[in-house]
Amino acid sequence: MSSVTTADIDPNDIIAAVRAGMDAITGIRAKIDVEYKVDESPVTVADRAAETAITSYLEARYKLPIVAEERFSAGRIPEVSDVFLLVDPLDGTKSYIAGKPDYTVNIAVVEKGVPVFGCVGVPETGAVYYGGLGLEPALEKGGETVKLGVRQAGESLDVVASRNHLSPETTKYLDGLTVADRKSIGSSLKICMIAEGKADLYPRFGRTMQWDTAAGDAVLRAAGGRVVTVSGEPLAYGRTHEPDEDIYANGFFIALGDPALLDRDGVLPKG
Repeated sequence: MSSVTTADIDPNDIIAAVRAGMDAITGIRAKIDVEYKVDESPVTVADRAAETAITSYLEARYKLPIVAEERFSAGRIPEVSDVFLLVDPLDGTKSYIAGKPDYTVNIAVVEKGVPVFGCVGVPETGAVYYGGLGLEPALEKGGETVKLGVRQAGESLDVVASRNHLSPETTKYLDGLTVADRKSIGSSLKICMIAEGKADLYPRFGRTMQWDTAAGDAVLRAAGGRVVTVSGEPLAYGRTHEPDEDIYANGFFIALGDPALLDRDGVLPKG
């Protein structure tokens, strides 16, 4: 068990580690060589470089279990304590490979199943979102810092959905809502847009891993929103009882800005 508590963690170190990952990605200008992992998801030199930069930075400062995507894929799965870190060094690899800007770097601090601090960086724009552990939720971009906060939902909802992983279940769910606008975006940027007050809802009825969502979830919670299961419970983090690669998998979830949406017909699926 780690003796480190969240009181020992400087959130600015988490932000700095995200920036180190961003720098590692933007510093690679060579041809993108794509490999495929056992689950057929793509991985690049940039994924691995960002993870090395992040973990090296954090391990020099803290003795904390780090569950990181590429380490996990290589079978390096630590025993976790009450406090641990979840790292996705490059979320939205398909967007990165395609030359699109909506990929992110993600780090979350998890305490007893709850993401208590998260930081999401956008290498293409330099934007950094963060919130939790005594730091008000904020977006830093272009030398300016803007406080984050969710918006009140209207009758019609602005929805963000996955660009590369839109499932039939998600499409059916959206057909049952009154949608004003729908944008297809990659990575955890979808959750950050809700924290920024630029969207109302993000449903994900497909497979994701905890490192995909934890940082954005922490930012959204700090901004007043929620990420919940289809039964309305907060999404939880830590080792599951699922086998093999699913020990850090999420169930289906819905990210929303206005908590009042949980009482609206159709937002939580029936049955």
